Amino acid sequence: MAVLLDAAEKLGREELGALQLDRLRTTLRHAYENVPFYRRSFDEAGLRPDDCRSLADLARFPFTVKTDLRDNYPFGMFAVPQSDVRRLHASSGTTGVPTVVGYTQGDLDMWADMVARSIRAAGGRPGHKVHVAYGYGLFTGGLGAHYGAERLGCTVIPASGGMTARQVRLIQDFRPEVIMVTPSYMLTLLDEFERQGVDPRTTSLKVGIFGAEPWTEEMRREIEERFAIDAVDIYGLSEVVGPGVAQECVETKDGLHVWEDHFYPEVVDPVTGAVLPDGEQGELVFTSLTKEAMPVVRYRTRDLTRLLPGTARPGFRRMEKVTGRSDDMVIVRGVNLFPTQVEEIVLRTPGVAPHFQLRLTREGRMDRLTVRAEARPEATGDQRSAAATAIAAAVKEGVGVTAGVEIVDPGTLERSVGKLRRIEDLRDGRQR
Repeated sequence: MAVLLDAAEKLGREELGALQLDRLRTTLRHAYENVPFYRRSFDEAGLRPDDCRSLADLARFPFTVKTDLRDNYPFGMFAVPQSDVRRLHASSGTTGVPTVVGYTQGDLDMWADMVARSIRAAGGRPGHKVHVAYGYGLFTGGLGAHYGAERLGCTVIPASGGMTARQVRLIQDFRPEVIMVTPSYMLTLLDEFERQGVDPRTTSLKVGIFGAEPWTEEMRREIEERFAIDAVDIYGLSEVVGPGVAQECVETKDGLHVWEDHFYPEVVDPVTGAVLPDGEQGELVFTSLTKEAMPVVRYRTRDLTRLLPGTARPGFRRMEKVTGRSDDMVIVRGVNLFPTQVEEIVLRTPGVAPHFQLRLTREGRMDRLTVRAEARPEATGDQRSAAATAIAAAVKEGVGVTAGVEIVDPGTLERSVGKLRRIEDLRDGRQR
C-alpha cells in the first residue's frame, strides 16, 4: 500500500520545531488574554506568554488538570464569544461535573483534517466505506470519526453504538472496508458474528481503527487473527480535541505518531511533574497549538506512555501504546495494579472471552480483589472452572496479589458507549 503524506507530514524536525514555537506562543497569548483561568494561573506563576522563547520554556508554565475544567463549568475555559462556538461536546459526568469543550468552525475543520489524516495513516482511502460504531452525541468519538471520514472522501455508515445484531447485519450488507469502534466492543461484535454462524474472516473489513480505551498487543492479535484485518490504534481525548490527536500507522504498527503540528506532547513524572526525556515512561501532557474556542496549556491526561522517534512519519514523534492511566491504577494490599495487566492474562486463558472487570471490596481491614470474566458461549462447566483456576494463579504469579475469580455468562458485564467498566471499586462506595 502506497504511503500518502500531506505537506505537514513531510516536515523535518527543525522545520516542525519552528512551526510549533510560533503556534505555541500564539496559543499562550490567546489563552492569557481571553481565559481568566489562564491569566490567573500564569500571573500566580510569575509568567507572561512572551516568557516562552523556546519549546523548552513551556515546562515553566503551570499544568491544567480536569478539575480546572470542572471548576469553570460550563463555559469558563472558552477563549471566544459564545456566538463563535459552533459545537459543544462533554464528558458523561458520571464521576462528577462533566467537562465541557467548545469548537469554532476553524476547530471543527482542523479536527476533521486530523481524523482524515489518521484514517489515511491507518490504511483508509477515499471511496472506502467507514462503519462508525463509536457513540454519537456529546461523546466526541462518533462525530469526530464521522466528519474525519467524510473529509477524507469516504462513505460513512453512522451505526453508533448498541444494537449489536443489527451492526453485524449492516457490516454484511453494506460491506465497509474500515470500522472505527472501541476494541472491547469490536470483540462483542466478534462474538455476535459467531453466534449468528458467520465467519468474521469472511467480511469486507480490512482495517479496524480502535480507541477510547487502553488495549494490549494480545487483544490486537486476537482481533487480527479472528477478523483477518489490520488493527491499529487511534488516540485522543475531548479536552484536547477528541479522536485524531495521534494515530498508529498501518505499515509499522509500532505506536502512535502524534500530530505535533497541532498538539505539543510532553511526558512528565506523575508525582513530581518534572518533564522526562524521550524514551522514559510517565504521564502524557498536551498543549494545543491551533485551537481557538478552548485552548489548553499543559493538560495532564493521566495516560501513561513514553515518547519515541518517528518511524512511518519520521518528522513526528511516536507515543507508545497507552498502558493504562495513573488514575486507573489501584493499590491492592500495597501492590500497584493496572487493568491491562489482567487483560493480558484473560486474553491468553482458554474458555473466556476478552471481557473482564475488576471488583474491589473490603472485608474488615483487608482489600479483596475479584476478577470477573465472561465465559465464551461454547465453554463447558469444566472449562469455566479451569479458566478460573488459571486466572487466579496467573494473577498471583504475574501481579503479586491473591484474587478471587468469577466466570460469568456472556454479556453479563456492564458496557457504556461500547466500553466495559473495567473497575468496580466498592471499598468506599465508588465506581469507576
